[in-house]
Amino acid sequence: MGIIKQYDKRSGITYAYESKAYWDPEKKMSRAKRTLLGRIDPETGEIIPTDGRNRKKKEEKPAASPSPEDYKEMYEKLLKKYEAQEQIIKSLQDKISKMESKEQQ
Repeated sequence: MGIIKQYDKRSGITYAYESKAYWDPEKKMSRAKRTLLGRIDPETGEIIPTDGRNRKKKEEKPAASPSPEDYKEMYEKLLKKYEAQEQIIKSLQDKISKMESKEQQ
């Protein structure tokens, strides 16, 4: 086991990895498994732990229960959608009846 420092040219950040050697029986040679430890601070040289994706830890938020205003808004949206669908159905029924009357003539 050893600590390896690797410099990323794109971002300009140096990362620290822990390297573990193991024997690969298939290839009959030694291989290495690397695990990210974190970034290396350029000023102090200390390793700053990261999760590997440069993201901060998520804080759990308590589930907020919807308020009555939210339900009212949802109901009004659904009502508008229902009314629009009813108008479309009515207009399509009118078109169908006109087409049927033309075919009968």
